[in-house]
Amino acid sequence: MSRFTQVLLVSPMDDGNTWILMRDFGYEVGEEASGDTIEVPIGFMTDFASVPWIFQWWIPKWGKYGNAAVIHDWLYWSQSRPRRASDLILLEAMEVMGVDGIRKNAIFFGVRALGWWAWLRNQEDQESGFNRVLQVLELKSGARSLRRGSLHQIFNAVIRRARTERSGT
Repeated sequence: MSRFTQVLLVSPMDDGNTWILMRDFGYEVGEEASGDTIEVPIGFMTDFASVPWIFQWWIPKWGKYGNAAVIHDWLYWSQSRPRRASDLILLEAMEVMGVDGIRKNAIFFGVRALGWWAWLRNQEDQESGFNRVLQVLELKSGARSLRRGSLHQIFNAVIRRARTERSGT
């Protein structure tokens, strides 16, 4: 069976939505000693589960699925695997954590239906030079995430793609 390789250790940032990893965090995909390990570096910023506010009464940002959400956030940020594979790893990791079937499936189908938004936002963030991995030793009390809003990022991505298609490159 798969497993998380370390205890998740995070600290909140002052924006109330972002948490930063205070130590490396990992997950072995498939089964223990599979050789397929996801390593999330110290300083990575996560918002845990990106659940629309209207559903947070049932699926809050943090729950039994929190460790799986951090791995999934990292996969969406690094885009080192295809989106579908990243979503399937989220599902597997939630099973490892013992998340109940209804909640696990709701989260999984939610990211399958709406995850493209976060995927594109992360592409736009990277193209604009934003980095979700901070130097932890440089953080001070009162630190806030400098990440721009998702609507701004998606708008920029759509404009850039339209220009690329128009220019034929």
